[in-house]
Parts: sequence; C-alpha cells; structure tokens
Amino acid sequence: MARAKRHYLPGHVWHITHRCHKKEFLLKFARDRCRWVEWLFEARKRYGLKILNYIVTSNHIHLLVDGGGGGRHVIPDSIKLIAGRTAQELNQRKKRKGAFWEDRYHATAVQQGDHLIKCLIYIDLNMVRTGIVNHPSEWEFSGYNEIQNPRQRYRIIDYESMKNLFGFSDLNHMKEFHQKWINEALKNDRLKRENHWTQSVALGDKEFLQSVKESLNHHAHGRFVESTDSGSFQLREAQTSYGLKSFEYPNTFVWS
Repeated sequence: MARAKRHYLPGHVWHITHRCHKKEFLLKFARDRCRWVEWLFEARKRYGLKILNYIVTSNHIHLLVDGGGGGRHVIPDSIKLIAGRTAQELNQRKKRKGAFWEDRYHATAVQQGDHLIKCLIYIDLNMVRTGIVNHPSEWEFSGYNEIQNPRQRYRIIDYESMKNLFGFSDLNHMKEFHQKWINEALKNDRLKRENHWTQSVALGDKEFLQSVKESLNHHAHGRFVESTDSGSFQLREAQTSYGLKSFEYPNTFVWS
C-alpha cells in the first residue's frame, strides 16, 4: 500500500477521499451514513469547514472543500472529528474491534474553472457509476439534493463559497447550471472511473501544476506531471510502500 503525503497549500480547493479499511462495506447501513453526514455538519459548525460537495457510500467518502482561509488545521481537524466519531460510534454499537478507516485520507488540489466543475460532477455521479441509482438525486447521502434545494437550516453546503468559486451571482443560476452539467454528463455517458481524482497531488493545467510544485518547494521532490485520459494534467508522486497499519479511528492526522 502507498501513503500519499499531504501538504498545506493555502487558497486551494481540495477533493478528499477516505476509504474504509480494506475497502470493506462498513458504511452499508443508512444509519451509519447518516451519522457521517451529521458529523460533517458538526465539523462545519465547529471548525468552519467550507463544504462544496460530498457523498458517502458503503465503503468510502468523497468531500470537496474550499481550503481558502480558516488556517492549516481546519481540514485535518474536521476529518479527524468526522471519521473518528463515526468509527467510534459504529464500533461501540456493534461491539466491533479493529481498524475502520484506511490509515490516511487522500487530498487532491483542484484548479478552479473546468477542472473544478468536472470534479463536482464526478462526485455527484459516484453512485450512478456503480449502478446503484440512475440519477444523483436518488442517493440521499450526498450534496446534490442540497445544492438543488438549498436549506435555510442545518445546511452543509457553503453556498457563498460555491457561488464565488464557480462564478455565479445567485443560487438560482448555480442550481440551473449544476443540473445542466449533470444532465449532459448522463446524456453523454460520462461514467468512467477516473483514478486521477483520487490518486494525484493536484489536477489542472500545466501552469497550475507548476504553481503547486513551486508552493511545495523542497517537498516537490519525487513529484512528476503527466497527462490524464480526459486531457487534463496531474501532479503525481512516486508510490512507496509503508508498513503502518490502519487504525480503529484517526487521532494522528498530520497536515505537514
């Protein structure tokens, strides 16, 4: 197994993925997925996590967040809270022992513009790709319905951040284009799994990746740029093995 190092780069949007231990279906019951979403809401309140989209499946999660502002600890503290409490509650209820999550979550910096739109769509279509549902609106444990039907109370999605990052002046325009993007993706059968969303350090055009490499400074050693099947470019890192085990619930996240 390979460990992806994470570095704090202010001002970026991050696509975060976190898998259950050995890809087991530890979140197969709706009540456990609900608890993950509830702790996501708590992370927004407690740490000011700016959430743009999310989905929780039976064995992994996707989370799209605005990392601008709030400081270097917002994201790792939020993931520690969400993953830790979800695992702790489920293990206690089922008298389960052992690792719940894979050792580390993975974070990919995503360039704004077309790349960010594609990432949003990729998250929304997760359960459509698996064949579980025919449309994102049919999966309750995601941000799609909240984007399409904005909440006044108990909201998770940061609408202001979404409007600013996607360049919309109001929520109605954002909803309209969001629905249009999804419908076009479904019409064109854009359901292929794309590993670059879950394995790269950063994704965008060459200029964006160069700026990320420069921001990483000496940490950029061992990273390389390669093209993706969709015509974008990704910053990758050489995959090295490690011997640390996954853990029962996270308490040692490091955002170096």
